[in-house]
Amino acid sequence: MADEDLAWRSATQLITGYARGDFSPTEVHRAVRAVVERREPVLNALAQDSAETSERQAAASTERWVRSAPIGPLDGVPITVKENVARRGIPLRAGNAGSPAVLPTRDAPITERVLGAGAVVLGSTVMPDWGMLSSGVSSLHGISRSPLDPTLTTGGSSSGAGAAAAGGYGPLHVGTDIGGSIRLPGTWLGLATLKPSDGRVPLDTPYLGRVAGPLARSVEDIALLMRVIAQPDPRDWASLPATEIDWEETSFEPRGLRVGLLLDAGCGLPVDPEVRRTVEAAATVFSEAGAEVVPLEPWMSPELLDALDTFWRVRSYADLVALDPQAQARVLPFIVRWVTAARDVSGLRLMECYTAINTIRARTVAATQPYDLVLSPVAPMAAFPAEWPMPWGETDQGMAHIGFTAPYNLSGQPAATVNAGFTTDGRTVGVQLIGRRFDDAGVLRAARWYEAHRPAAVRVDWRAHDR
Repeated sequence: MADEDLAWRSATQLITGYARGDFSPTEVHRAVRAVVERREPVLNALAQDSAETSERQAAASTERWVRSAPIGPLDGVPITVKENVARRGIPLRAGNAGSPAVLPTRDAPITERVLGAGAVVLGSTVMPDWGMLSSGVSSLHGISRSPLDPTLTTGGSSSGAGAAAAGGYGPLHVGTDIGGSIRLPGTWLGLATLKPSDGRVPLDTPYLGRVAGPLARSVEDIALLMRVIAQPDPRDWASLPATEIDWEETSFEPRGLRVGLLLDAGCGLPVDPEVRRTVEAAATVFSEAGAEVVPLEPWMSPELLDALDTFWRVRSYADLVALDPQAQARVLPFIVRWVTAARDVSGLRLMECYTAINTIRARTVAATQPYDLVLSPVAPMAAFPAEWPMPWGETDQGMAHIGFTAPYNLSGQPAATVNAGFTTDGRTVGVQLIGRRFDDAGVLRAARWYEAHRPAAVRVDWRAHDR
């Protein structure tokens, strides 16, 4: 019988336990597998379950720890990667029943890094169609559900990664983010997350605004994973050069810092009062520690957000029309409606949208540069029903929920999330912490400080939801 307590240990606790001989990677793998097998029929987090392969990886790690010869900082730690992160021989489908399977002949840079560090890869996690929904609704996989409340969404598009992190499928999970896809599961599942700086974590197929980064149950584990995956790779033309970063550094002093507080995105849906109060309370923690908290005026506009939405619609419409009619019919109907709304967009309008994207980038950097840190909501609302593809259901409101997250994808700035409170009905609400360009380590130090100094009542007990 597996000791499921091991499945809920942090990555740093696992490494310490392996080094002391308290337990082995094989025992941890067995515990995590017990959780997966029990919860997966409801949570639906895994697109591909690598049970046999991960068992062999755990056994090899156990043998290395017996010899006191771990091969890297993640040796024996269970991890998952999102299904759009290539693993050699594992089909890539991007959550879409209409897309043909692509069989990678080599691992993505992230996969190479975690395997080289000794991690045990449990499998690939699900995502919605083409990653263009902020939920766990997929034409290929069905519906992913929150481990905190299966009636609620996981958030997306790193839906399976979020469900796995909050559900006890080991401590470390890799997602991707083009407009909020790591941070939205963060706020709706109470997780610690990081959207790294553009180019900090190399991708197989870089694209404007897209990054990959960690989801976990603690900021400490986020830092440990970044130590491994934040290394340059020539396959990513946007990859940042090698830089000496002390990811384990924890010193952070709020006193004297200038912290911007953004409570109005300037576009999209209005902020729910409970979300607003939660973020204001998080800002108070910083101000009471000596930071100067300054209200920050919005720089986004409905027109800029609409231009970004149109740009993405055209991109995905091109993907849709590349499919044959039978394949198109298998794509999620919501996505089909969303992309076909852009079928008559002119080339001139598309260039206007691209110009708007550059305007967002310029405004975001300029507005946030005077501040050491910026705090904001992650999304205007708390978690919504699991069956809804978007926070408003089946209607088309564009991207009205990502006004707080998408600007930093375009500016390339790092942004983390930490749970900061709960609504009156118990749904989690995260705070977003944004830093200057390339200051990923500084953002994580701030997030770790807040995680340690926030009120005890706002901390999430994920395991309590599995009892």
